[in-house]
Amino acid sequence: MNTKQLAQVIIGIVILVICGLGLFIAVPYYNVWQQEMSGRAEFAKAEQNRKIKIEEAKANLEAEKLNAQAEIERAKGAAEAIRIENGSITPTYIQYLWVRQQANLGDKAVIYIPTEANLPILEASRKVEK
Repeated sequence: MNTKQLAQVIIGIVILVICGLGLFIAVPYYNVWQQEMSGRAEFAKAEQNRKIKIEEAKANLEAEKLNAQAEIERAKGAAEAIRIENGSITPTYIQYLWVRQQANLGDKAVIYIPTEANLPILEASRKVEK
């Protein structure tokens, strides 16, 4: 081996040693930087989730306000209906309300009608027509 080749081998070894030392120095800094970026990503995700929850709560509040207004309007309508009936609810009106409520139940309702001994009539078979 001549001196020129020996010098190239020594320079190659020195470059490898310098690169190795550089990695030993750079890797810890890279790990710190990577952890910092990971923390920022988690923080941004948590912030976004918090904003989503706030918006959902606002939407729920608005829905509850609208439901309350609808209930008030329903109560006003019921009060007006009672006023029109001269403030008295007759048995006929109660029967009308009961029939109207039963119409809203559909086919899934089971109605028990009391008999002489207050025992319900049991259904032997049920035929649903479509």
